[in-house]
This record gives sequence, C-alpha cells and structure tokens, in this order.
Amino acid sequence: MKQILVLKHGALGDIIQAIDAFESLRQSFPDAHITLLTSPAFAPLIKPAGWFDELVIDSRAPIWNIAGSLRLITVLRRNFDAIIDLQCSSRTAVYFKLARPKARWFGTVKGCSDPMPDFTGVNNRDRMLTAVKMAGAAECTGNLNFLSALAAGQKMKLPKKYAVFVAGSSKAKLSKRWPAALFADIAARCLGANITPVLCGTAEDRDANQFIKQASEDVIDVTAKTSLAELAVMMAGAEFILGNDTGPVFLGARTNVPTCMLMGADTDPSMSAPTGQKAVYLYIPDLAQLSADKVWEKLSEIRS
Repeated sequence: MKQILVLKHGALGDIIQAIDAFESLRQSFPDAHITLLTSPAFAPLIKPAGWFDELVIDSRAPIWNIAGSLRLITVLRRNFDAIIDLQCSSRTAVYFKLARPKARWFGTVKGCSDPMPDFTGVNNRDRMLTAVKMAGAAECTGNLNFLSALAAGQKMKLPKKYAVFVAGSSKAKLSKRWPAALFADIAARCLGANITPVLCGTAEDRDANQFIKQASEDVIDVTAKTSLAELAVMMAGAEFILGNDTGPVFLGARTNVPTCMLMGADTDPSMSAPTGQKAVYLYIPDLAQLSADKVWEKLSEIRS
C-alpha cells in the first residue's frame, strides 16, 4: 500500500485553499494510507472530511524541545513513499534537515528530491494543486459538504434574507481591516434592502463588530458563538459574504455563495485571492480609501 505524508499546519485560509489538493490526493490514491501533519486547531475540521487516514498533531513546539523534535523525526522517518510539503515554511525546511527522510520530498527546501517550481504570482490553491500533481495525483475539486453533518441540529435561527460580515482579522495586522465605519455603511444599506447583516468572527473581532452593532442596532451579532462547521452552514445560506483577508472569508468563498474579499497592501491578490464559483475581491493599497459605494456596487454585481 502506498504511504503518503502531507505537511500542512494552516492557517485557516490556507487549509481552505488546500481542499482541492486534499481531494485530488484522496481520489487519485484511494487505496493509499494518507497521513496529514497539522496543527491542533484544524484537526476537528479536517478529520470528518475523509481525505486522510491518519492525522498527526504538531503543536509546533520549539525545535530545541528535544522530546517534540524526536517525535517529529520519528514520524518523518516512517516508511513513506512520498512526503508532500504544502506548508513550505522555514519550519518544515528544518524538519527536512533534521529528519533527512528516505521518502521522496516534494517541497521548496534546498536538497529535497522533488523541488517545486517558482510559485511567485500563483494562487495558493493552484500552488498546492501543482504540488500534489507532481506527486502523481490527478486534479479534482473538493467541497465542504461534510460540514453540514457536523453542524446538524445546531443551525442558528436566522432571517430569510441575511448577509455575513467578517469585519475583523488578526490584530497582528490591523492594516488588513477595512474601516468598521464603512462596514456599518454597508450594513445600513443591507437593512434598507431587507437583508439582515450577521456579524461573525472570534473574540479578536469583537471591537469591529461592536462598532457596527452600535451604528445599526438591527444587525445580528454571533461573534465567538459559532464553530467553523456552524459558520460554514450559516454562510451557505447567505445572500452574500463580505469581509477582509482572513480565514472565514476563504471558508465562505468555498460555499459558492457570492463572496467579496477586501484586500490592501498586506495582500498579494495574485497569490491570495479566494477561490470559489462566485468569489471576487477588491484591492486597493490603502483600504481606508476604498469607498462604500464601490463595495456596494461590487456586491450588487456578484448577486445579479
């Protein structure tokens, strides 16, 4: 039986962009034992999908953590036929140098058996697809249908017509956020069109969502109240999804609901644009200069 190891730690947006690569491996090698090395946060999301026979959790302890490093080396030195590095980070490069596995290694680290091409300007979804195709997989398209079962019985009571707003993002890069006041402007326009804005995100996004809520009292706020599965099901029923360059917007794009991501100077659209049948983006180096009129025009366009 063919043994394959995939390295993919995250973050959420990258995990979502890897769905087609995961599906391609599973469909192309149905009898293989495929293992994923990933972060603890994403195991509950990935496990039910059926792409992998085994998940190995990597807490990403410091390399000088001897016990943790030995455990990783043991995993990497298993009798794999191929190791596919979809993370291609400095950390996974260290893994290669520490373990020196006998398996074919598909990645970007110097000295690996199967170096990937220059992916500058290539969308992350396509980059990861190319990597698994180099390992012999045929291209397939994945989906998020398995998330519906995870969220069964937990569907939130929502209006008939609603839109999902992702107004926050990691506080490590606040420059990736479109101003909350402009999200509030779009929220008011939605309410005028009988579409209820639903504000989602983690506790980190509470400040942005609170601003919108204060400006438009009729919005629904589910900040830090949904699992990823619940969020996906909620997004799948929305009129549209509007948000910054952050993981939940990539998730929404793959539900194939009209989705618009707002990007500034921190993001290269050629590499990081969301993928989905109805996914679009608006890019402007200074997000504060992106007008609500322009965003509303784009939302009207993708909903038509």
